[in-house]
Parts: sequence; structure tokens; C-alpha cells
Amino acid sequence: MPSVSLRPLRSSDFEALCAGYSIARRPTRDLWRLRIQRSGKLVDGRLDLAIVDGDQLVGSLEARQPHGALPAGAFEIGITLFAEADRGRGIGTRAVELITDLLFAAHKAERIQASTWVENGAMRGVLEKLGWSYEGTLRCFWPAGDGLRQDFALYSILRGEGPQTSR
Repeated sequence: MPSVSLRPLRSSDFEALCAGYSIARRPTRDLWRLRIQRSGKLVDGRLDLAIVDGDQLVGSLEARQPHGALPAGAFEIGITLFAEADRGRGIGTRAVELITDLLFAAHKAERIQASTWVENGAMRGVLEKLGWSYEGTLRCFWPAGDGLRQDFALYSILRGEGPQTSR
């Protein structure tokens, strides 16, 4: 079983973060510098954290509570594992479990939600394994290029739900 933990992003993570996001939505280098500076703290409705396995940076995780978009107590999370080799090993499951517990314990979350491409069986399996509820399909939700849009599945977990006992 991997030894997964979450920690604030560090300036030494900068190049690995930029490389890790080269395929998916790549924020500008200046935006990554700002996200690293603010990492570990909920600032302007965003909490950015590194996912580490042992001492190796393997991905990042974010919790969002955009002002005016979600009510107080509601958060949305997003997770990225950089290398295909790190998927299917329990790293993502443990990272989602850790951020869920953190948001409920330290940030007064009452509801946490996540969405993923409907065909992303691995992520859907993680959420279901951790006791998240499937709420429905967001039709034509995410831009897929060439004017196409993908359907996304929406999941949530409420304070007191799921297999974890720390809530």
C-alpha cells in the first residue's frame, strides 16, 4: 500500500507541476507560482495541495469554494495524478479520503462534490468506494475540443456519510 500524504506545494515542485499539467489544462507559469505561494491555505476560495507517495510528488489536489458559486459549507474537489504508473495503486483513493477528512474537520464543510468524465470508471470507482453518492449526469458539461462537449458524472458526500469515522 502506498504511503500517501498531502502537503502544501513547494517552490521545488514548480517544474514537476508544469510538466505534470502539460497535457491537461496548463495554467500559466505565473499562475502556478501564485498557487504555490498560497498552497496549504484556503485563499480566495481555493486550497491547493501536493499529493506525495513517500517523499515523491505524484500529483496535486485542489478544493474549491468559489465565492458566489457555491454556498457556505460546500466545496468541490479536483485531483490529478501525473503518471499513468501511479494510477490504480490506491494513491488517488487515499488522497480523496485525506482531503475529504480535512475539509470536514478543518474547513467546516457540510458538502463536498466532485465531477468526472462519465467514462472515467476509475475515478467513479474511487468516489463510490469512499461512500460518495452519484447525483446525476451533467450533460454537455466539459469542453472536449472541436466544439464538442463531454458529459460528466456528479458525486457528493455530506458530513457524517461514508466509511470514514473521523467526521
